[in-house]
Amino acid sequence: MKKIEAIIRKSRFMDVRKALHEADIDFLSWWDVKGQGDAKQGLIFRGIAYDINAIDRIYISFVVRNINVEKSIDAILKSAYTGESGDGRIFVSPIEQSIRIRTGDHGDKSLYNKDED
Repeated sequence: MKKIEAIIRKSRFMDVRKALHEADIDFLSWWDVKGQGDAKQGLIFRGIAYDINAIDRIYISFVVRNINVEKSIDAILKSAYTGESGDGRIFVSPIEQSIRIRTGDHGDKSLYNKDED
């Protein structure tokens, strides 16, 4: 099992969500976040300088079976891509254990499976 986390542009979120759904990844969490990259920019409006380095992003997190890792990453890569600086990042981490509270199932069986529910 792997945990996939991605930080993407807010404008690409609906496309990423749709692509993950098409890849049979329907259970995920997301948050509105702000971040700062290495781009240094500012905005001057009516003589006042504003720091616009804090950029609105969406943080997505979900856990998948090992067999679904590559198709999940591909779905995010293709749908979040604009080709411009600031498209985001994807992080993949190992998950040691997963337990479904309702049934007590452990491991892969605890993750959602359309055939079982």
